[in-house]
Amino acid sequence: MTAAPETPTRERPSDGSGGTGDAWRVIVLNDDHNTFDGVAFALARVLPGVTFERGLALADRIHTKGLAVVWTGHREQAELYWAQLEAFGLTMAPLER
Repeated sequence: MTAAPETPTRERPSDGSGGTGDAWRVIVLNDDHNTFDGVAFALARVLPGVTFERGLALADRIHTKGLAVVWTGHREQAELYWAQLEAFGLTMAPLER
């Protein structure tokens, strides 16, 4: 008796609207043209709940580590924050899941 060939299954890519596994990450990269104050100001203006002081802490992490995840959440909101931070002149990594 021969076994029936296995049919490959494909997982559907998530659209970012589901549970915690669907979180999109907004990542800011270190660069040579933005100041700590400029990065902190942009983060505080764009991201909900981020104060200027928290922005300075994130700017320090960006500077020392080369990058920082500054926001995580649904895709549409991540795309908006990414575009707004880029408009402030920050150096952005592509959105990641």
